[in-house]
Amino acid sequence: MSDELSGRVAVVTGGASGIGAASATLLAAAGAAVIVADLAEGSKEASAGRFVTHDVASEDSWQSLLADVLQREGRLDIMVNNAGVSGGPGNPENTTVENWQKVQAINSEGVFLGCKYAIQGMKHLGAGKAASGGSIVNISSIAGLVGGAGPTAYTASKGAVRLLSKSVALYCAEQKYGIRCNSVHPGGVDTAIFNPLWQAVGREQGKAFLGSRHPIGRMAEPQDLGELVLWLASDRSSFVTGTEFTSDGGVTAGLQRRSLLAPS
Repeated sequence: MSDELSGRVAVVTGGASGIGAASATLLAAAGAAVIVADLAEGSKEASAGRFVTHDVASEDSWQSLLADVLQREGRLDIMVNNAGVSGGPGNPENTTVENWQKVQAINSEGVFLGCKYAIQGMKHLGAGKAASGGSIVNISSIAGLVGGAGPTAYTASKGAVRLLSKSVALYCAEQKYGIRCNSVHPGGVDTAIFNPLWQAVGREQGKAFLGSRHPIGRMAEPQDLGELVLWLASDRSSFVTGTEFTSDGGVTAGLQRRSLLAPS
Protein backbone atom coordinates (compact mmCIF):
# COMPACT_ATOMS: atom_id res chain seq x y z
CA MET A 1 0.00 0.00 0.00
CA SER A 2 2.89 2.33 -0.71
CA ASP A 3 0.69 4.70 -2.70
CA GLU A 4 -2.61 4.65 -0.78
CA LEU A 5 -2.06 8.25 0.37
CA SER A 6 -0.61 9.47 -2.91
CA GLY A 7 -1.65 13.04 -3.65
CA ARG A 8 -2.58 13.78 -0.05
CA VAL A 9 -0.94 16.26 2.28
CA ALA A 10 -0.38 15.58 5.98
CA VAL A 11 0.74 17.80 8.84
CA VAL A 12 2.21 16.13 11.92
CA THR A 13 2.85 18.31 14.97
CA GLY A 14 5.66 17.23 17.24
CA GLY A 15 6.77 15.25 14.21
CA ALA A 16 10.50 15.42 14.85
CA SER A 17 10.54 12.62 17.45
CA GLY A 18 8.59 9.83 19.10
CA ILE A 19 5.07 8.99 17.95
CA GLY A 20 5.07 12.02 15.67
CA ALA A 21 8.23 10.96 13.83
CA ALA A 22 6.98 7.38 13.44
CA SER A 23 3.65 8.64 12.12
CA ALA A 24 5.34 11.03 9.69
CA THR A 25 7.58 8.25 8.38
CA LEU A 26 4.68 5.86 7.80
CA LEU A 27 2.49 8.52 6.18
CA ALA A 28 5.33 9.46 3.84
CA ALA A 29 5.95 5.79 3.01
CA ALA A 30 2.26 5.53 2.06
CA GLY A 31 2.73 8.33 -0.45
CA ALA A 32 1.61 11.43 1.46
CA ALA A 33 3.45 14.73 1.27
CA VAL A 34 4.28 15.27 4.94
CA ILE A 35 4.92 18.54 6.76
CA VAL A 36 6.74 17.98 10.06
CA ALA A 37 5.75 20.84 12.36
CA ASP A 38 7.93 21.08 15.45
CA LEU A 39 9.95 23.43 17.63
CA ALA A 40 12.91 21.01 17.65
CA GLU A 41 14.85 22.61 14.82
CA GLY A 42 17.87 20.40 15.54
CA SER A 43 15.90 17.42 14.25
CA LYS A 44 14.90 18.92 10.90
CA GLU A 45 17.54 16.99 8.93
CA ALA A 46 16.14 13.70 10.20
CA SER A 47 12.52 14.61 9.47
CA ALA A 48 10.44 12.36 7.22
CA GLY A 49 9.02 15.36 5.36
CA ARG A 50 9.28 19.09 4.89
CA PHE A 51 10.18 20.66 8.23
CA VAL A 52 8.38 23.78 9.48
CA THR A 53 9.17 25.46 12.79
CA HIS A 54 5.86 25.63 14.62
CA ASP A 55 4.54 26.45 18.11
CA VAL A 56 1.22 24.67 18.69
CA ALA A 57 0.36 27.03 21.57
CA SER A 58 0.42 30.08 19.26
CA GLU A 59 -2.57 30.91 17.08
CA ASP A 60 -0.37 33.14 14.94
CA SER A 61 1.87 30.15 14.31
CA TRP A 62 -1.13 28.06 13.27
CA GLN A 63 -2.33 30.74 10.87
CA SER A 64 1.12 30.93 9.32
CA LEU A 65 1.41 27.14 9.07
CA LEU A 66 -1.95 26.74 7.32
CA ALA A 67 -1.18 29.56 4.89
CA ASP A 68 2.22 28.03 4.13
CA VAL A 69 0.79 24.54 3.52
CA LEU A 70 -2.00 25.77 1.28
CA GLN A 71 0.38 27.97 -0.69
CA ARG A 72 3.09 25.34 -1.17
CA GLU A 73 1.17 22.06 -1.23
CA GLY A 74 -2.21 23.41 -2.33
CA ARG A 75 -4.33 21.32 0.03
CA LEU A 76 -4.54 19.68 3.47
CA ASP A 77 -5.93 16.17 3.94
CA ILE A 78 -4.50 14.83 7.21
CA MET A 79 -3.76 16.54 10.52
CA VAL A 80 -2.02 14.63 13.31
CA ASN A 81 -2.12 16.68 16.49
CA ASN A 82 0.65 14.90 18.35
CA ALA A 83 2.74 17.61 20.07
CA GLY A 84 2.51 17.50 23.86
CA VAL A 85 4.33 17.75 27.16
CA SER A 86 4.11 15.80 30.40
CA GLY A 87 4.38 18.83 32.63
CA GLY A 88 6.18 16.76 35.25
CA PRO A 89 4.66 15.39 38.47
CA GLY A 90 1.96 17.26 40.31
CA ASN A 91 -1.19 16.37 42.18
CA PRO A 92 -4.35 18.46 42.77
CA GLU A 93 -2.77 20.02 45.87
CA ASN A 94 0.65 21.03 44.63
CA THR A 95 0.20 21.68 40.90
CA THR A 96 0.93 25.35 40.32
CA VAL A 97 -1.26 27.59 38.19
CA GLU A 98 1.76 28.30 35.99
CA ASN A 99 2.33 24.58 35.34
CA TRP A 100 -1.37 23.99 34.76
CA GLN A 101 -1.59 26.81 32.21
CA LYS A 102 1.57 25.71 30.36
CA VAL A 103 0.36 22.12 30.01
CA GLN A 104 -3.14 23.14 28.91
CA ALA A 105 -1.74 25.63 26.39
CA ILE A 106 0.21 22.90 24.60
CA ASN A 107 -1.75 19.70 25.20
CA SER A 108 -5.31 21.02 25.12
CA GLU A 109 -5.40 24.44 23.49
CA GLY A 110 -2.76 23.38 20.97
CA VAL A 111 -4.96 20.49 19.84
CA PHE A 112 -8.00 22.75 19.70
CA LEU A 113 -6.12 25.16 17.43
CA GLY A 114 -4.90 22.24 15.33
CA CYS A 115 -8.49 21.09 14.82
CA LYS A 116 -9.72 24.62 14.12
CA TYR A 117 -7.19 25.27 11.37
CA ALA A 118 -7.38 21.72 10.02
CA ILE A 119 -11.10 22.22 9.44
CA GLN A 120 -10.40 25.48 7.61
CA GLY A 121 -7.86 23.75 5.40
CA MET A 122 -9.88 20.61 4.71
CA LYS A 123 -13.56 21.52 4.55
CA HIS A 124 -13.63 22.43 0.87
CA LEU A 125 -12.25 19.00 -0.10
CA GLY A 126 -15.24 16.90 0.89
CA ALA A 127 -18.05 19.40 1.48
CA GLY A 128 -21.41 17.81 0.73
CA LYS A 129 -19.79 14.59 -0.47
CA ALA A 130 -19.82 11.08 0.95
CA ALA A 131 -16.08 10.80 0.40
CA SER A 132 -13.80 11.98 3.16
CA GLY A 133 -12.56 15.53 2.95
CA GLY A 134 -9.89 14.84 5.53
CA SER A 135 -8.88 13.07 8.70
CA ILE A 136 -7.87 14.64 12.02
CA VAL A 137 -6.05 12.35 14.46
CA ASN A 138 -5.52 13.69 17.98
CA ILE A 139 -3.01 11.97 20.26
CA SER A 140 -4.34 11.74 23.81
CA SER A 141 -3.39 9.15 26.47
CA ILE A 142 -4.90 6.45 28.64
CA ALA A 143 -4.73 9.18 31.30
CA GLY A 144 -7.45 10.88 29.29
CA LEU A 145 -9.71 7.84 29.62
CA VAL A 146 -9.55 6.73 33.25
CA GLY A 147 -7.49 9.39 34.99
CA GLY A 148 -5.34 9.01 38.06
CA ALA A 149 -4.09 10.88 41.11
CA GLY A 150 -1.47 12.65 39.03
CA PRO A 151 0.02 14.24 37.07
CA THR A 152 -3.10 16.37 37.37
CA ALA A 153 -2.49 18.95 34.64
CA TYR A 154 -1.48 16.29 32.11
CA THR A 155 -4.46 14.07 32.93
CA ALA A 156 -6.91 16.95 32.58
CA SER A 157 -5.40 18.05 29.28
CA LYS A 158 -5.60 14.57 27.78
CA GLY A 159 -9.20 14.16 28.92
CA ALA A 160 -10.01 17.40 27.13
CA VAL A 161 -8.52 16.03 23.91
CA ARG A 162 -10.86 13.03 24.01
CA LEU A 163 -14.07 15.05 24.21
CA LEU A 164 -12.80 17.79 21.92
CA SER A 165 -12.27 15.11 19.28
CA LYS A 166 -15.90 13.99 19.59
CA SER A 167 -17.14 17.57 19.36
CA VAL A 168 -15.08 18.19 16.23
CA ALA A 169 -16.27 14.92 14.66
CA LEU A 170 -19.94 15.69 15.26
CA TYR A 171 -19.64 19.30 14.10
CA CYS A 172 -17.92 18.30 10.87
CA ALA A 173 -20.53 15.61 10.23
CA GLU A 174 -23.34 18.07 10.92
CA GLN A 175 -21.81 20.56 8.50
CA LYS A 176 -21.30 17.80 5.90
CA TYR A 177 -17.64 18.70 5.56
CA GLY A 178 -16.60 15.08 5.05
CA ILE A 179 -13.95 15.46 7.78
CA ARG A 180 -13.39 12.70 10.34
CA CYS A 181 -11.82 13.20 13.77
CA ASN A 182 -10.67 10.55 16.26
CA SER A 183 -8.42 10.33 19.30
CA VAL A 184 -5.62 7.86 20.06
CA HIS A 185 -4.85 6.82 23.64
CA PRO A 186 -1.43 5.20 24.18
CA GLY A 187 -0.15 3.52 27.29
CA GLY A 188 3.59 3.58 27.94
CA VAL A 189 5.52 4.37 24.76
CA ASP A 190 9.32 4.46 24.55
CA THR A 191 9.65 8.19 23.87
CA ALA A 192 11.44 11.15 25.41
CA ILE A 193 8.65 11.57 27.97
CA PHE A 194 10.31 8.74 29.94
CA ASN A 195 13.87 10.12 29.73
CA PRO A 196 13.85 11.14 33.43
CA LEU A 197 13.11 7.53 34.37
CA TRP A 198 15.77 6.17 31.98
CA GLN A 199 18.32 8.53 33.53
CA ALA A 200 17.33 7.48 37.03
CA VAL A 201 17.29 3.69 36.68
CA GLY A 202 18.80 2.94 33.27
CA ARG A 203 16.99 2.46 29.98
CA GLU A 204 16.78 -1.33 29.90
CA GLN A 205 15.78 -1.65 33.54
CA GLY A 206 13.21 1.09 33.14
CA LYS A 207 11.72 -0.46 30.01
CA ALA A 208 11.55 -3.85 31.71
CA PHE A 209 9.72 -2.35 34.68
CA LEU A 210 7.24 -0.42 32.55
CA GLY A 211 6.78 -3.42 30.28
CA SER A 212 5.78 -5.47 33.31
CA ARG A 213 2.99 -2.96 34.00
CA HIS A 214 1.40 -3.82 30.66
CA PRO A 215 -0.51 -7.12 30.44
CA ILE A 216 0.94 -7.68 26.97
CA GLY A 217 4.40 -7.75 28.59
CA ARG A 218 6.18 -4.80 26.95
CA MET A 219 6.07 -1.08 26.35
CA ALA A 220 4.94 0.23 22.98
CA GLU A 221 7.40 1.46 20.40
CA PRO A 222 6.51 4.68 18.52
CA GLN A 223 5.80 2.67 15.35
CA ASP A 224 3.05 0.74 17.15
CA LEU A 225 1.15 4.00 17.48
CA GLY A 226 2.22 5.23 14.07
CA GLU A 227 0.51 2.26 12.43
CA LEU A 228 -2.76 3.20 14.14
CA VAL A 229 -2.37 6.82 13.04
CA LEU A 230 -1.78 5.65 9.46
CA TRP A 231 -4.97 3.57 9.51
CA LEU A 232 -7.03 6.47 10.86
CA ALA A 233 -5.54 8.80 8.24
CA SER A 234 -6.40 6.45 5.39
CA ASP A 235 -9.65 5.54 3.66
CA ARG A 236 -9.50 2.16 5.40
CA SER A 237 -11.14 3.91 8.36
CA SER A 238 -13.62 5.91 6.27
CA PHE A 239 -16.62 4.99 8.48
CA VAL A 240 -14.83 5.84 11.73
CA THR A 241 -15.26 9.20 13.43
CA GLY A 242 -15.77 10.55 16.95
CA THR A 243 -14.15 7.51 18.51
CA GLU A 244 -11.26 6.94 20.90
CA PHE A 245 -8.74 4.22 20.08
CA THR A 246 -6.82 2.68 22.96
CA SER A 247 -3.38 1.23 22.22
CA ASP A 248 -2.08 0.37 25.68
CA GLY A 249 -1.12 -3.30 25.74
CA GLY A 250 -4.15 -4.10 27.89
CA VAL A 251 -3.51 -1.64 30.73
CA THR A 252 -7.08 -0.31 30.77
CA ALA A 253 -8.75 -3.66 30.06
CA GLY A 254 -9.45 -4.24 33.76
CA LEU A 255 -11.85 -2.37 35.99
CA GLN A 256 -9.17 0.02 37.24
CA ARG A 257 -6.00 1.20 35.53
CA ARG A 258 -2.81 0.49 37.42
CA SER A 259 -0.45 3.42 37.57
CA LEU A 260 2.43 2.70 35.21
CA LEU A 261 4.99 4.14 37.58
CA ALA A 262 3.61 3.11 40.99
CA PRO A 263 4.99 -0.09 42.54
CA SER A 264 2.76 -3.14 42.75
